[in-house]
Amino acid sequence: MAYEFKMQRRVEFAETDMAGILHFSDFFRYMEATEHAFLRSFGESIHSGEGVLGWVRTHAECTFRKPVRFEDIIEMHLIVREKHSKSITYGFIFRKDGDEVALGSLTVVCVTKDGDGRIRARNMPECIDKNVTEAPPGSWE
Repeated sequence: MAYEFKMQRRVEFAETDMAGILHFSDFFRYMEATEHAFLRSFGESIHSGEGVLGWVRTHAECTFRKPVRFEDIIEMHLIVREKHSKSITYGFIFRKDGDEVALGSLTVVCVTKDGDGRIRARNMPECIDKNVTEAPPGSWE
């Protein structure tokens, strides 16, 4: 079972602001891309086809510590902080050259659409539940 995942990405010019610094909104896109890559790493997808409409975001935050610029290569380190039957909270550590540049968090809830068109939380698909586990205590702090 997996509780962490790392990947790297080079900052593209279109992701920077007028000062040449990675725009804050792209950190959230990077978190989502890392989440998707994490699920793909064990053969799954954000969309399982098991009647799941998707994974809605109920909480997202990011604290920025140091600027990241065009052409920088950053590492995104995903850690599963909490896992429940219907939700997962991921923690993210962003690093550039080994230095922490940002910390993020993303809580996602598995949902489906009922016959009446209402979106409701549901248990996550077994294929994801069996492959994802919470990180051991102390691994996030």
